[in-house]
Amino acid sequence: MTSAPAQSRTTPDATARPGSSARAFWSRRSVRIVGGALVPLVLLAVWQAVTASGLVPAYLLPAPGAVLQAAIQLAESGALWLHIAISVQRVFLGFAVGSVIGLAAAAVVGLTRVGDILLSPTLAAIRAIPSLALVPLLLLWMGIGEDSKVTLIAIGAFFPVFTTVSLALRQVDARSVEMARSFSLRGFALFRTVQLPAVVPSIMAGLRLALAQSWLFLVAAELLAASMGLGWLLSESQYNGRVDRILLAIVLLALLGTLTNGILSIVQKYLLRRWI
Repeated sequence: MTSAPAQSRTTPDATARPGSSARAFWSRRSVRIVGGALVPLVLLAVWQAVTASGLVPAYLLPAPGAVLQAAIQLAESGALWLHIAISVQRVFLGFAVGSVIGLAAAAVVGLTRVGDILLSPTLAAIRAIPSLALVPLLLLWMGIGEDSKVTLIAIGAFFPVFTTVSLALRQVDARSVEMARSFSLRGFALFRTVQLPAVVPSIMAGLRLALAQSWLFLVAAELLAASMGLGWLLSESQYNGRVDRILLAIVLLALLGTLTNGILSIVQKYLLRRWI
């Protein structure tokens, strides 16, 4: 009589083990690394097969080896490292400026009713302006130097941070805020204790979106007004018919974007462990 209930109690554990073991397997870092590299390796293999078989002419799609050879040539001359350094510098400066201003504007709009009423309509209108429409104005105001490029990248980084964080601040649980106020928490103490921990995930999500936007706006800035950088390398290679260098610039932009996103992902995990 007592064996049947005992058996029924152990059945859910037995059925739960396969699912938990599968989740543990897919959560391993080595599995995630191998799985993340699988699709790029397959694409690389298909690329090599297509070019080697002659299905696509080499002048339209060079082989991976030709792209690697172009990278070696640019690296030996030092031009490759200069293009990468200039582009990374522009992205980091624009991302930093745009993110700081975006966080400040999000705090004003998300924490105050007056800021929401005064700033939200104007910022929504500016956000609707295509980025390329701002380029002629920035060039006239700031010239073709670094200021116009960094400003354009900062504009691209501003709106993901502002939109994500301001919305998160407006959605902080009102009961938690009232409870904190009942313990005499006001101003910065209330923000640091209740509101900031609640929006840390949104802040990091906004920053990661802003970083991706920064790389997009970098290409727009360097395609139109630059003499160095990966975007300029794209434009210059188009004029010269160097498809291998075009593909090289695209691959480098993808790698740099993935690397910087991975750095932010590590920072996000650290902050979430501390604040959540």
